[in-house]
Amino acid sequence: MSLESPLAKEHEKLGAAMGVRFGARLPETDGDFAAEYRRALETAAVADTNFQLVAELAGPDRLRYLNAVSTGDIRDLEPGRSALGLLLNPQGRILAELRTLALADRLMVFSHAMSAERTLKTLEQYIIMDDVALADRSAEYATLALVGPAARAVIDELAGAPAIAPPDGSHRETVLGGMACRLHSPTHLGLPGVELIAGRDRIEELWRMLVEATARHGGGPAGYAALDAVRLEAGVPWFGADFDERVIPHEAGLEHSHISYTKGCYTGQEIVERVRSRGQVNRRRVGLVFSGEGVPLAGAKLTAGGGDVGWITSAADSPLVGRAIGMGYLRREFHAVGSRVDWAGGVAEVVALPLGASGPQRDR
Repeated sequence: MSLESPLAKEHEKLGAAMGVRFGARLPETDGDFAAEYRRALETAAVADTNFQLVAELAGPDRLRYLNAVSTGDIRDLEPGRSALGLLLNPQGRILAELRTLALADRLMVFSHAMSAERTLKTLEQYIIMDDVALADRSAEYATLALVGPAARAVIDELAGAPAIAPPDGSHRETVLGGMACRLHSPTHLGLPGVELIAGRDRIEELWRMLVEATARHGGGPAGYAALDAVRLEAGVPWFGADFDERVIPHEAGLEHSHISYTKGCYTGQEIVERVRSRGQVNRRRVGLVFSGEGVPLAGAKLTAGGGDVGWITSAADSPLVGRAIGMGYLRREFHAVGSRVDWAGGVAEVVALPLGASGPQRDR
């Protein structure tokens, strides 16, 4: 069963077409894909990000403990800072993506609710001699993302003063329109902007406030059809779509964004270091632009010479290039930009990410 967002009634009021993203029922579009896409790129777009597991770690050993089980550098994380990392199994495969926010008395750990049982079980099993308490707080918190170049202006307007933390993993408590919430940058969607964390009982009020505020700046809500196109053009992989337990971090291209090489031992480190010393992997996540009709389905095969050479992880229509783009995994001999392989509807070309002036141009 799909997770239900606490904003379901608000989406119903907007007439949103709902879909399933990250195992949760979330809006695909409010009916105007082009407008939602422009909001995310040109003004400000507010998005429902209630697909998340929110866990808390308390106790004097919390930093040392989480540092020993995740790939992120948690050991010296100070209050007001955050770290991005992965939870790996001993074979180095990716069990979860973790975003850890340090507060004075606890750690808030954000992951994906669709794999909450496995994530919590894995975290719990490593607590042996540590003075650490793990709790699932997902029922108490809710989240929104505000993305786009006008996001800062919207937040500052509601706060009555500059309020957004720098986009470097900082977070801070603030008050917007009389409502207390925590701001975290960057967003859990991987797009430029800010994540807002608030009490679940007040998230509808916060949503309405942001919808009204973004409208004053030419923005508004955005569904996941538009957000998917924007993040694929930007080359942002999403957990559960573009990386999961089938792959290791280097195959997923996460070795520079999600792994600390100076932090010491953690679960799965032996595999990570072995791959790092070898210097290459047999398959890797790549950006793709598709010729032919339609948008490929996730999981569709990529072939060359009649044989399977990889698979597609995600795809969407791109206003930037005027055709479908996506991500997928290809064997090493097809990694290079410009390599061409086949999919059921045509040809897939490997492209550099993010897409832009140097990539495929918009069809005219």
